[in-house]
Amino acid sequence: MSSSAVVPPNTPLHVIDLIRKKRDGESLDAPEIAFIAAGAASGSIPLEQLAAWLMAAWLRGLSLDETRALTLAMRDSGEKFSPARLGKKAVDKHSTGGVGDKTSFLIAPLAAACGVAVPMISGRALGHTGGTLDKLESIPGFRTALSLDEFENVLLQCGASIVSQTPSVVPADRVLYALRDRTATVESPGLICASILSKKLAAGLDALVLDVKTGSGAFLRKPEDSEYLAALMVATAEAAGTRTVALLTDMSQPLGSKAGNWIEIVESVELLRGKRPAESEDLRELSLILAGWMIHLGGQAATPEAGRARADAALSDGSALSRFLAMIAAQGGDISAFDDPSAFHKPGATQVLHAWESGYVAVMDTTALGWAVQRTGAGREKAGEPVDPHAGIVFHARRGAHLEKGQPLATIYSTSADLLAEPIEMIKQAIHFSATPPQAVPLVGRIFTRQPAEKYLHDAVR
Repeated sequence: MSSSAVVPPNTPLHVIDLIRKKRDGESLDAPEIAFIAAGAASGSIPLEQLAAWLMAAWLRGLSLDETRALTLAMRDSGEKFSPARLGKKAVDKHSTGGVGDKTSFLIAPLAAACGVAVPMISGRALGHTGGTLDKLESIPGFRTALSLDEFENVLLQCGASIVSQTPSVVPADRVLYALRDRTATVESPGLICASILSKKLAAGLDALVLDVKTGSGAFLRKPEDSEYLAALMVATAEAAGTRTVALLTDMSQPLGSKAGNWIEIVESVELLRGKRPAESEDLRELSLILAGWMIHLGGQAATPEAGRARADAALSDGSALSRFLAMIAAQGGDISAFDDPSAFHKPGATQVLHAWESGYVAVMDTTALGWAVQRTGAGREKAGEPVDPHAGIVFHARRGAHLEKGQPLATIYSTSADLLAEPIEMIKQAIHFSATPPQAVPLVGRIFTRQPAEKYLHDAVR
């Protein structure tokens, strides 16, 4: 027997009833979901009740219908952007979050240089992962809080713009996103899907490329959970009319060599300048693959492979770098900071961590490494806290590298000397050596387009 009484039609909704209903394992219908989203956006539902509903949704899960209803209700909770005046296909990329994941700073200018408009509404640090906006705001003067008119003007001028949610765009997600980080309800496929897609769909996208992380640094560490999330997001976005693809990509180690704020921007600019340091090759390769899909879905290449080739050319000829610097300048950033990035970088304290034994780097608990980065001062524990643009970690050895005892393993930059000990100990606990090299993991695994995604969800036992 159902634990909730039958409610006559047109009866006013009460949030306590919806919390109880979800707590007891029942599904909410679209009007009930819309009531929750509207209450979050307007502030009419207190935060403690929203937190209780989030925990119930996390524990009980959201059905496919609930996830789609929440995505659309959050999308429609505020003002939306129309890319119609841009005169080209609007395509974006979103990553589910990782350590050292800085592909946005490469793929946005790469796709823009190849004739695609990239309106990117991004977020801040969440859990153990860094935030795109926090990284960009390490550039002196850079503004992420643009009005929709300013957003459109940067897109018309540069082809790409990366901004924060305005108070009027997806306000329901802004409230729920911050609450999830503070209530340990981040790792829910339905909540992740609705949060990501509501922001992306509010940008009026023609197409979307999703980078769904797998491995030790992913929010969803089991491969089947990452596959489910990828399929869920593709099917949900396609149902809303946006062409979407999801790539499952490896996060069994930090992406590239740097994790922090300013130092990640520097690594990205180095690649845009045509340099190819070995420790950043995975970042370069993944960025080209993702950009290739964006260029393809944006109608500028017949296949993803042809799109990748165009992106590679834009990297080689400097046109992507020009787009990136133009976007930085258009959003108030001081591009002279890139004249000598090392001179601008002024961390409060620095320490080199050396390998404590000889052997191959066999295991990197990337989630733990992400928390280590956060503890340097580069991340936040509470919503609204400032982050240190200069804090972070440089990893000198990749998974599979052989080190002798005493060789440099990582350099830690922190806000103060008092903050060095904890991240160093966390790194020591997160990295393990072995006498033999670990098995290689492919950078890109499974790829979901609409039909495979819908089949996966149909066959999934949930």
